Amino acid sequence: MSASPHIPVMLKEVVTALAPKPGGVYVDATFGAGGYSRAILEAADCTVYGFDRDPTAIERAQDIIVEFGGRLQLINRPFAEMREALDEVDVEVVDGIVFDLGVSSMQLDEGERGFSFRHDGPLSMRMDGAKPDAADVVARADAKDLAAIFKSYGEEKRAGAIARAIVRERENAPIETTGRLASIVEKAAPVYGHQRIHPATRVFQALRIFVNDELGQLIAGLYASERLLRPAGRLVVVTFHSLEDRIVKRFIAARSGARREASRHLPPTEEVPASFELVYKNSVAASDEEAEINPRARSAKLRAAQRTDAQPAPDGDEQLGAPREIRLSFMHGGHK
Repeated sequence: MSASPHIPVMLKEVVTALAPKPGGVYVDATFGAGGYSRAILEAADCTVYGFDRDPTAIERAQDIIVEFGGRLQLINRPFAEMREALDEVDVEVVDGIVFDLGVSSMQLDEGERGFSFRHDGPLSMRMDGAKPDAADVVARADAKDLAAIFKSYGEEKRAGAIARAIVRERENAPIETTGRLASIVEKAAPVYGHQRIHPATRVFQALRIFVNDELGQLIAGLYASERLLRPAGRLVVVTFHSLEDRIVKRFIAARSGARREASRHLPPTEEVPASFELVYKNSVAASDEEAEINPRARSAKLRAAQRTDAQPAPDGDEQLGAPREIRLSFMHGGHK
């Protein structure tokens, strides 16, 4: 287990975009190590509800709860369920919601969690520790489905060759560790020229996104945010790769009128009132100084929007650019 600290990405920019105010209620949709929550609580005398489906993150945060005297409430559920969870504690509207998408550095640093090939460990990648996990997908999906997962969620150009290699190798012995999977991918898709990333990087990303239904969760979380935010409430999202950033960008564009789309639930001539207005016209990138100190920040993009007083549009009215859903018969929950 690594002792390296988790460094919140674009912390100053997130707090500036969220603009916490005294008496406000905020949601840290991806609590992790609590960096954003702490900064929000320090910026204003407010309340924060932190969501994380990883029970380990909740267990490690008890000191922060004590430190802020009850102004931090943690909920061990995925952010896609934030509306239901907050309703259970009598919270109907909030003043701001922040998402820090992807996997945390804590999860990457712990080999036993199976998120990264930097530390050999069981091939899991489930944020909640449940089943089925990445090992189940690698063991049971056919080559066609594996290739579709790698291509759709990892944008891997050599998806077919890698998928066939996995199917071939699992006939010799089960693929149960991150190191063995990385080795198989490396042999099937060797590095050429000045390729900067390990050839297994996109495969691991794809499996992680798939088994955790990250894109489906993101879409549900964005719709929930639209309904939870009071007028003038802020939505702030930090993304780390093109798949999730495309979804966030298109959602904000459609809901803000920057890319006006008529609802299929309304007459063709009636415009949909904008439920958000842009805080920044374009995405905000990390500073050169932060990118130098924290490599995770190099690909980060921050997008922010402010809620108007318009009614939420019906869910699912716009094309958000998510890949076609891949269904496997043995998967349960988000994927079947």
